[in-house]
Amino acid sequence: MVSMLDRRFVLLFLEPWTVQAPSKKAGKKGGATATSKKAGGAAGKVVKADWKEGFKKKQVGVSDMTLLTTITNEAINENLEKRWKNGEIYTYIGAVLISVNPFKDLGIYTDEVLQKYKGKNRLEVPPHVFAIAESAYYNMNAYHENQCVIISGESGAGKTEAAKRIMQYIAAVSGGQDSSIQEIKDMVLATNPLLESFGCAKTLRNNNSSRHGKYLEIMFNNHGEPIGAQITNYLLEKGRVVGQVENERNFHIFYQFTKAASDAQREAFGLQTPDAYAYTSLSNCLDVPGIDDVQDFGETIKAMQVIGLSDYEQNEILRMLATILWLGNVQYTEKDDGNAEIADTSVTDFVAYLMEVDSAQVQRALTTKIMETQRGGRRGSVYDVPLNPAQASAGRDALAKAIYNNLFEWIVSKINISMKPRTTTAQLIGILDIFGFEIFEDNSFEQLCINYVNEKLQQIFIELTLKTEQEEYVREQIKWTPIKYFNNKIVCDLIEEKRPPGVFAALNDACATAHADPAAADNSFVQRMSMLSSNPHFEARGAQFLIRHYAGDVMYNVAGMTDKNKDVLVKDLLDLIGASGNEFLQGLFPDRPDPNSKKRPPTASDRIKASAGALVENLMRAQPSYIRTIKPNQNRSSTEYDTKAVLHQVKYLGLQENIRVRRAGFAYRNTFEKMVERFYLLSPATSYAGEYIWQGDAKSACERILIDTGIAREEWQMGVTKAFIKNPETLFALETMRDRYWHNMAARIQRAWRNYMRYKNECARRIQRFWKNNKEGIEYAKIRDYGHQILAGRKERRRFSLLGYRRFMGDYLDVNGKSALGEELAEACGLGRDKVTFSSRAQLLVSKFGRSSKPSPRFLVLTDKALYIAVTNAKDGQTVTTLERKIPLITIKSISMSNLRDDWLVLNLGPTEEGDPIISCVFKTELTTHILRLTQGSVSVLIGPTITYNKKKEKKAEIKFIKDETVQRGDMYKSHTVHVPSGEPPTSQSKPPPRPKEGVVRPITQGKLLRKGGPSDRPAPSAASRPKPAAQPLPGKSTPAAAVKPPAAIPSASSASSAPRAPPPPPGRAAAPPPPPPPPEPEVELYKAKYPFQGQEGEMTLQKDDIVELIEKDDNGWWLVKKDGVEGWAPNNYLELVPPKPKVAAPPPPPPPPPAGKRPTPSAPGAPAAPKIGGGTPLKSVSADPSAKPVAVFPGMAAGNGSAAPWKRNASAAESSAESTPAGSRPGSSLAPKPPVAAKPKPGPPPLASKPAVGAPPKVGAKPPVPAASRPAAGAPKPKVGGAAKPPAVGGQLDLAAAVSAMLQILEISS
Repeated sequence: MVSMLDRRFVLLFLEPWTVQAPSKKAGKKGGATATSKKAGGAAGKVVKADWKEGFKKKQVGVSDMTLLTTITNEAINENLEKRWKNGEIYTYIGAVLISVNPFKDLGIYTDEVLQKYKGKNRLEVPPHVFAIAESAYYNMNAYHENQCVIISGESGAGKTEAAKRIMQYIAAVSGGQDSSIQEIKDMVLATNPLLESFGCAKTLRNNNSSRHGKYLEIMFNNHGEPIGAQITNYLLEKGRVVGQVENERNFHIFYQFTKAASDAQREAFGLQTPDAYAYTSLSNCLDVPGIDDVQDFGETIKAMQVIGLSDYEQNEILRMLATILWLGNVQYTEKDDGNAEIADTSVTDFVAYLMEVDSAQVQRALTTKIMETQRGGRRGSVYDVPLNPAQASAGRDALAKAIYNNLFEWIVSKINISMKPRTTTAQLIGILDIFGFEIFEDNSFEQLCINYVNEKLQQIFIELTLKTEQEEYVREQIKWTPIKYFNNKIVCDLIEEKRPPGVFAALNDACATAHADPAAADNSFVQRMSMLSSNPHFEARGAQFLIRHYAGDVMYNVAGMTDKNKDVLVKDLLDLIGASGNEFLQGLFPDRPDPNSKKRPPTASDRIKASAGALVENLMRAQPSYIRTIKPNQNRSSTEYDTKAVLHQVKYLGLQENIRVRRAGFAYRNTFEKMVERFYLLSPATSYAGEYIWQGDAKSACERILIDTGIAREEWQMGVTKAFIKNPETLFALETMRDRYWHNMAARIQRAWRNYMRYKNECARRIQRFWKNNKEGIEYAKIRDYGHQILAGRKERRRFSLLGYRRFMGDYLDVNGKSALGEELAEACGLGRDKVTFSSRAQLLVSKFGRSSKPSPRFLVLTDKALYIAVTNAKDGQTVTTLERKIPLITIKSISMSNLRDDWLVLNLGPTEEGDPIISCVFKTELTTHILRLTQGSVSVLIGPTITYNKKKEKKAEIKFIKDETVQRGDMYKSHTVHVPSGEPPTSQSKPPPRPKEGVVRPITQGKLLRKGGPSDRPAPSAASRPKPAAQPLPGKSTPAAAVKPPAAIPSASSASSAPRAPPPPPGRAAAPPPPPPPPEPEVELYKAKYPFQGQEGEMTLQKDDIVELIEKDDNGWWLVKKDGVEGWAPNNYLELVPPKPKVAAPPPPPPPPPAGKRPTPSAPGAPAAPKIGGGTPLKSVSADPSAKPVAVFPGMAAGNGSAAPWKRNASAAESSAESTPAGSRPGSSLAPKPPVAAKPKPGPPPLASKPAVGAPPKVGAKPPVPAASRPAAGAPKPKVGGAAKPPAVGGQLDLAAAVSAMLQILEISS
């Protein structure tokens, strides 16, 4: 029974039930009531005051701003300021968390703080990012729905820190002792330092600003344990690689590498300090307070190892970083003809060494460009066009940006391969950490893309919290007061729409029509934007244009936008990479554009638009939680609170409208079917013994549940298809009642278990007491029963022999007890240390010369060796007891008795001088029984109307037995004839022992579940008056949950009867049952490799005819297989199904044993056999219901809006997603796709960049000397921020109820 209980429930079941202190939800009123009740009791004690209460931190402001008395932007700002200055940076608006960056460590992310939020709903604990993480994790397990946490805010507001704390919490509470689960947790946490080093940089507003967007999806199994993860990267700001504004830095990894590299790395890559490189020093910011680049570099290398990057891969990553740094030091001078010339060729020689290409080819690619003319669509002449210094610098920077961008994408793809789910994904939690809204003095294409993505996220927030919610109230006919709000869809359409064309469409048209000259393309872009002037959120201002975003007005500069939008590396530089002998560098550029293709390649705006659309689609498929971050000042000060800046953020975040909707609306809603399925246990009208019994529709059942739970009518409304609950406190109350239901069931089981144990112990004590008092008598009674079996219904019985009190005591003369007579007999017989089995007075038939025989008194003493006959005679005036005859037991051939009720028996010894003794003993049956036991049943018992015996030697005589009713008592012997009256029938058995005198009946059990006095054969009086209701299927389910059937009785086989005239055989050992059949082997699909396949990391290497086990099929041509306990991916067209083995028929059951026939007289047991105990029926195991909902001790809350959005999958899709891995669980990256699955026997490696047509690459020489040239002068022109990144490919994404139900039914049956 215990095996089917949930782990938490087992703890409740086994641990003593303790009353816990009321939580904060109970409020002061509940606590005061409990205290007053205790104090009012006669024996109650006053609860001692806790001295710690005086030192608790006082709450400043309100923790949930829906409780503000005045709802204005100023009141919100004032409340946030009070709490921020008091060190309370988190505040709620319903389920939305508002976080204000403290710019210092408050010590609120320790393990001790984390444990306080584990299993708690948000009302029980202060606002915290851990509470949001707990709510998402709980809702995923409880409601089996995907979750996502959307973190938004401007740069420097604390988004990255919040994402890290959510990952920290989920890794701590998600459980799992498996090493693979812990490995996934370590990898998820290791992505933080790795991606921060390569994707974050110091800006004017934030020392650790994310310069890329990241959506992390953590996959979980059915037990809530992490089994994998996937990262989707958005819009890396690769322009930062080649230039930064004053007092900003490049990406952290460059400073970590140049400061903390080992001596061997410095020697191999010619590495110098960061002030020697143009890309790291021109912004005049090499160090940042609070950032230790040397320590961070060690954490980055450690993270690479945790992710699973090999030493070779780590070395090649560092080589690419050194290549980029040295590329930045390639400087140009202008020749007389205006063309560019490399100032110091030693730098390009070293770059060629790092890239493993010819130095002359590097110089040619960086100073010239190949131009190809076309005539009528046909290829024309090819020219080498020299570049001027500005064009050459732009080409150099484009190469550096491309290498870094593709390196970053490669790292993300390797992370995804390492964290690929090992098993089937049930649900997932997504964490979005993306760049915040940006407004600079000079805003270009990068800021337009970043702000566009933030507009899309704001649109999601509006859709789910404002627009969709109000539309749902109208659709469900709920009484509601509409709230006005600003919908930013008009701004999103202004940027992304095609018809009418938006900013991105105009930008793409300008790039397509004027692709040769960047300046001409920019002018074309300005002209095309004139058609957007009708939009109230757009304003054209010459070479600039203004967009009124939700977060404020931003002025964008047109210069360079079209060039950044193209984002294409020229053919010369691609050919340079293709000529490299470095396979790692070539692997960073797997996709080469086809020069003959007439299709326009996607621009940067196309990719960011597609990425944003995919992100929105992923977020819409999950239940969202929101964290809105606010930056208190622009100086990163822990004491300065800029009221004006915060007020601006409060306005554009729409916090005021959010509070109004939250106060006027309903905190939770769900369909009637889901509500009934979750809470039907709370009403006696809808549940009985854990089963659903309501016969009406789901709506009436839901309404009955809410009424029976005592919730006020104004707290809920019934819609058309959903029930709406106004306050989250009401939902928490329902969850608490549901939680208490399980606690009550646990208490009932505990009470029943205690009663059962009390009953069992009391029964054991009574059995022990009875056994101590009667164990000797029971043993004697067993010998008596054996005596009945010896006679076998052949001899009439005396009435006194059948008394219930009659026991075969054996030593009636107390020879073993050393009584006076016993010691005298032992001395006379010479027993020594022999133990006496039987002793009694008797009469021996003695024949005297000339006279008839007459009975004479004797003493009989039986040991395990002989039967002694002693006689007492008078000698010299004294009585003397002497041994008259000793009869060894081995000389006894048989024992003869009559079939009447007399007391005579004859020991047939064969021919002897003294003849066979004829004995009259009232304990004749007992004497015979002991002789048979001592001789192992070798003595025959002869019963008949006459007794034949040997008088002397072989002279035989006969004694007749005549039934004579005139004999008053006993029997009478005369002249070889015994007259005896009629006795009891031969088949008579001993009467049962008389009942003792009835005393006071003490009840065995106590409590409410088992009635006093123990079990009874009479049916319970209430069994007929309260029949068990029939179970009904839950709404939306086809059949009710399977009830636990009581175990069926198995009839026991009747024992074979013994032979009619032989003593019964001793009870033998039962035949061993046949061994159970072996358990059936699990049916797994086995596949055989048709061809050899050399797998890469994360893939399965196969040899021909290898047998693998199929784990999971994927639609993209790759299957997850297992070989020798190791799992990996393999192409499905390399595998063929192994036909299953034919099942071997089960062996026929053994033939039944032959029926017992008549047996010869068996040997009697040496000791009485214990009574055979009939075997009971084994209890049937109860299987858990997989469809039941998991239960946590502490309830949580669903999504803030609680609605099922129209884009959400239907029920069937949701069920199928639990059985198969969602599309988003596969690692995706536009730069590192899975190797193509070839249709031929041998697949080729992933396509590399094609080589140039000039032939094989030239042989690379030895390492050149490190260039001695210092970095360029500070007055050199600073390159501007580059274009957008290439986005990756679109990615997707013990049952307690059954145990308690089974337990309740068992209790119902037993009661």
